[in-house]
This record gives sequence, structure tokens and C-alpha cells, in this order.
Amino acid sequence: MISEPELDGAWESERPAEAAQDDAVPPRGPARPLRWVAVAVVVTSALWAGGLYAFGDRLRPVGPEVRYAVTDNLCEHFKAPALGRATGGFTDATPHKAGRHPAMDWAACSYGSDRPGGSGGFSAVVLVELHKKSDPGPEFALGSYYERIFGDDVPWEEMPGLGEQALVRASEASDGLQLRVRDGGAVFTVELMFFGSPDEEIGPSATPQARPDQDTLTAAAVEDVRALMAALRKG
Repeated sequence: MISEPELDGAWESERPAEAAQDDAVPPRGPARPLRWVAVAVVVTSALWAGGLYAFGDRLRPVGPEVRYAVTDNLCEHFKAPALGRATGGFTDATPHKAGRHPAMDWAACSYGSDRPGGSGGFSAVVLVELHKKSDPGPEFALGSYYERIFGDDVPWEEMPGLGEQALVRASEASDGLQLRVRDGGAVFTVELMFFGSPDEEIGPSATPQARPDQDTLTAAAVEDVRALMAALRKG
């Protein structure tokens, strides 16, 4: 009869040494890959955070480049000599109040002239807007708000060689001219308007004053705006 100790010893002697050692030490194989995955996640997170810290300024939206400055009296810088020659001269100037705001600075000026006897006349208005927070480029071709409200079917035409973008068109309401120029965050707008009919009688012995053609007005407006941009440009 075989005793219990003998049974136990025989059983242990028949098992390989490797199998017995495996029973004594728990398996540790799967822990090593998991440890490397955790380390990789930590390193990746650190690199991502470091990249955001290093390039955070590049990711933030920046305002448009402000290359110009405006003064309270814009008429000091906008004499409109070319438009004055084309139209026969202005008789008065009216500097409008300028505005200062964290988002935009602006200033305006207007020139006018009445015909003899109070029959008709013309005026030139210039507006300078300095956008400091948002780029005016995407909305530049839309024109002003009152143009969108009241509607205007006259298309804008590109004017190359003036700022980053320049648009010009005839004024449907007054046979005048509108010129808009964008350069960085600055927008320059010049509008020439005529009042009364060009064939209207201005006196018993006077002859009606002929209005300049669109090409003449465009060339004059471009010359005056170019001079204004040079006068207001920083540095």
C-alpha cells in the first residue's frame, strides 16, 4: 500500500521544473506592454502641451496691420486738388468729427461748391476707417451699409495699383463717382456727388457747366487718394 507522502512525491517528481517554477511566480508578461503604452501617452501629452505653449501666439487670430493714422481734422491732409481742378474748384470745406474706438478709428472731411444763383452744385466726401481688431477684407466689396439697405445696381470695377484692393464705380444717383481703397486695416472712401441737372439754367446769360467724364473723375480721385495715403502712412 502506497502512503500519501509517496503519492505526493511521485506526483511532484513527474512535473517539469519549469512548470513548477511558473506556479510559484505569477505571469508578468502582459504588464510590460501596458507600461510602455502608458509612458507613450504621457510623452505625447507633454509634447502636445509644449507645442501649444510654444506656438500659442501663432494659433491666436491677430488683427489687421495698421499702417496709417488719422487726425481729428482730416481736411488738413485731404485738400482734393485734383478733384478741385476737374470740377472747377471747391468753395468750402467741412471737417467732420473724428472717432476713436478700440475696434476702429475714423475721420471724415467734405468739400462743396454751389453754382452761381444757387442752381445745383457738387461735393466731395472722404472717409478714412482704421480697423484695429478685424480684417475689413472679406466685407470690403459689399460697400457701406446704406448701399445694402437702399440698393445700388451699379457694379464695382477693380482699380489695380492702389493699395491692396481698390474698387471704383459711377454713382447712379448723382452722376458722380465712388472710389474705395483697402490697404491693411485701413479703408479709404471718396465719393463725388453732383446736384441739379447739367442742363439746368443758371442765369439769363450763363451757359450750363459741363460735368467731367468718368475717366477724368476717376483719375482725379485716384491722385487725391494716393496723396492722402502717403500723408497718413506711418513711418
